[in-house]
Order: sequence, then C-alpha cells, then structure tokens
Amino acid sequence: MVTNNLKYIDLCGILRLISFPIFFLIIVVSSLVRAETTIYQGNIFHFTDDPSINSNAYQYIENGGLVIEKGIVKDIISESDLTKYQDRAKIIDYSGKIIFPGFIDLHIHYPQTEMIASHGEELLEWLREYTFPTEKKFSDKAYAKEVANFFIKQLYKNGTTSALVFGTVHPESVNALFEVAEREKMRLIAGKVLMDRNAPDYLQDSAESGYAESKTLIERWHNRGRLSYAITPRFAPTSTPQQLELAAKLLNEFPGIYMQTHLAENRKEVEWVKQLFPQARSYLDVYSLYGLNRDRSIFAHAIYVDNMDLQSIAKAGSAIAFCPSSNLFLGSGLFPLYKAESHAVDVGFGTDVGAGTSFSMFQTMADAYKVIQLQKSMGENTRVRSLSPFKAFYLATLGAAKSLNIENKIGNFEKGREADFIVIDLEATDLLKFRMKHAKNLEEQLFALQILGDDRSIYRTYISGEQK
Repeated sequence: MVTNNLKYIDLCGILRLISFPIFFLIIVVSSLVRAETTIYQGNIFHFTDDPSINSNAYQYIENGGLVIEKGIVKDIISESDLTKYQDRAKIIDYSGKIIFPGFIDLHIHYPQTEMIASHGEELLEWLREYTFPTEKKFSDKAYAKEVANFFIKQLYKNGTTSALVFGTVHPESVNALFEVAEREKMRLIAGKVLMDRNAPDYLQDSAESGYAESKTLIERWHNRGRLSYAITPRFAPTSTPQQLELAAKLLNEFPGIYMQTHLAENRKEVEWVKQLFPQARSYLDVYSLYGLNRDRSIFAHAIYVDNMDLQSIAKAGSAIAFCPSSNLFLGSGLFPLYKAESHAVDVGFGTDVGAGTSFSMFQTMADAYKVIQLQKSMGENTRVRSLSPFKAFYLATLGAAKSLNIENKIGNFEKGREADFIVIDLEATDLLKFRMKHAKNLEEQLFALQILGDDRSIYRTYISGEQK
C-alpha cells in the first residue's frame, strides 16, 4: 500500500508539473491574442461600390465594431457580437462617433505648404510669382525634411491617411518625404518633378538627368514598405518631347509605378500647349502621343477636356484628380464631373495644396458641391445633378483608391484591407452639434459634415492600426 500511495503521489506531482506550464502557456497565448486584436466600437461606415450607380453601395452599422489585428481589418461586427470578443480583444469605445476609412488625397504639392493662400494670380502667373521661388528651397535636404514632417502632420490632423504627392525637381525633396512617410508606416506615392524647359534655370533638370535621378529614386523607394513612386512631369509645357519620351521609358522599365501630371487646368495653359505641340489633337493627346496616358496615370484638373479625351482616359485606365478648391481659388474653371461619370472615368478628390486653400477633405467636398451647383445654375447640361454626400465621401475614399488601383489595400473596411481609418466627431463644434440635432437621417448628417466640418471633426487618425 505504501508503494502504491507513493506512485499515486508521484503521478499527481507529475501531472501538476505538466499542467502548470500548459495553463501558464494558455494564459500567455490568450493575452497575446487579446493584445493583437483591437475592436473599435462606434458607428461603422464605408463604401463597397460607387453610390451613383449602386443604391446599396455603402454599409452603415450603428454602434458596431471594427476588428483590427496587426494593422489589418479582420472583420466588421454588430453590437450584439461585441460581447463575444470581450475576453479576447481590447475594445476602444468611440460610441456616438463615425469610424470611417481614411481620406485619400489624389493630388497635392507638399513643397507648396508654406505658400498656401498666396494672393491674386491665375495659374501661369501664380507659378512664376510664388511656386517656383518657393520650390527652389528644396535643394536643401534638411529644409525639405522639416516641411515634410509638418506636411504629414497636417494630413493626419485632417484625416488624410494616403496621398499622391508632388515633390520638386530636386531628388532631395523626394528622399526627405519618403523618409518621413516610411517612419510613419504611411501608404504614400510621390515623385520628383521633371522640368527641362520654360522654367527658371535653378529649377530645370535635363531629359537625361531627370531620367537618371528618377530611376535612382525608383530603385530606392518603389514598393519599399507602403511606398510607391510616380513619374512626375510637372505639365506638358515644362517638358521637352525628349523628356516625355524618357518618362514613358521609365514607365515601361518599371511596371507598377505611377505617372502624375497636370492637364487642361487653365485656358491660357491650353492655348500654350497648342503652340508647343501643334501635332497633337488636344492637350491630353500630347500625353497619349508620348505614351503617358495609361493605367496608373493620374491627371490633375482636366477642366477643359472633350468627349474624345474622356473616352481616351477611360480606355487607358487612367484617372482624374478633381481639385475644386484650387480651381475656384485660381479662377481656373469648373470641372465637369457629370461628363467624366458618363464616360466611366475614375475620379478622386485632390486638395491641390498650395493652390488649394485647405488640407481638409471636408472643405474640398464642400467646394466640389459648389462647383457643381454653379454648373447646374448655368444650365450647362440638364444631366447635371447636385453632388450627394454619399458620392462626395466615396470620391474621398474608395473612389480615390480605385483611381490608384489600390482598392484591394485601402479605401474601405473589406476583410484584409490595411487599417487606415479615422474617427469623426459629428459634434466637434457648437454649430455642428446644433445642426446634427435637426438632421433627419445619415444623408443629412453627412451633408452637414461635408459643408461645416473641418480638422476639428477629425477626432482620431489611425495608420496601419496605430493612432497618430
């Protein structure tokens, strides 16, 4: 009996020795899983399609949860499902606020941050008077880095989590911006400006040096983390045919990179292009002739384009950045969104800072609404309809992502998307709070936010699941 008892005691001891580390391991693993899973509780809102062609294009879950693991969207859950996660996830409560995908800015100039709100000129004069002297400073890497840090903080403050950005002609400007964006784990696309004529000597490269410097930047930065490169001719008048040819050569050599430039922003500019490229049918045709109108090409403005141009853009798979604040500020004209829509052209919003007067996508959406109202009142076309708030918020998120061919990465909360999102406070100001009391539905809430919102409405900004 003694022997049997000893065996029993030894067996119990062994089981305790084995069970304790297993139990401990279960606790540790459970803690790790919980630490990696975070649920953001609030009113979840995002688009799955274009609301102008699909009435079921958005999803709105009141007091639901956005489930994030390791910077990736894992699920969207209803309020009733929140209790299932209480023991295995960290829950952050944003009840009463809207959790929305981060804004995507399709056209912006980071070196022009310091010259925003410069007075009194149209496009070509504005470039000579303000833009070119400012951009000269960006040959200094330290200065470029200082502005890049401020620039990205302003994006975050206004709820913008991704952007397609112009640097200057200096490689230092692009290196500085990418270094900051990489540190921030931000999805950002940028490029060195190509400009080998019709600009001050201190801002000109050559066709050959522009090609070589761009190639070096591509090899260093493209597809590094969440960064991508864009070949960046400023616009047709400041590039020789040889430079445009070499820009296309880079696009052919590095599949998957982007091209960004300006198109038909100003009537004087359009006339100038006719003189410089008499062989081209239109301004857009210049880019087409040199192989720059293609998939992943983004044309800013495109105010003065015709139906053939829009058909060409749609066929090529390129896209347009609608920049209403800039167009109004410089008196450039009114972008015909309804024409672009009728030709199935991809469109997204661009703030176009510094001709654009705000980093805020709310301000951009408000100005877009006014642009289209003006077109309606002018009787330009009976097909013109007021910009709905659903369409406006779509163009600032999923529409812009589709324009960049990255809707499988950002732009909404589909499973597997990168967790770039914002928390919007509908009562950030006294006026908004008062107005929201009288909003009858979600559409009215969004429209009031579109018109009255600003950076104060951005309660939180998250990049890859990390609060900024």
